[in-house]
Amino acid sequence: MNPLSETTYLVLLALYDEPLHGYGIIKSIEDLSEGSMLIAPGTLYGVLNNLQKQRLIEMIEKETDKRKKKTYCLTEYGKEILRAEYERFLQMARLTEKKQIGK
Repeated sequence: MNPLSETTYLVLLALYDEPLHGYGIIKSIEDLSEGSMLIAPGTLYGVLNNLQKQRLIEMIEKETDKRKKKTYCLTEYGKEILRAEYERFLQMARLTEKKQIGK
């Protein structure tokens, strides 16, 4: 699989602990990044569609306040891909440290 985009990585990360609906994903990313990463709803739903096609997430319907909301959860395959991407990031950071960039 190709490296994940930043937005895709953040969406998978937001869904790692629990299923969330669209606004919950946006809020989780904002909270995780302490406000430095904001995702517009239009961008989010495009990413969610792509992630479903790749079988990294799946949609489940959850009833809250007598309304059905589209809620998304990470698949086991999605968790594997997220872990692999995290390991790739760590490897890139180790290589960068060897070059002492920023020192």
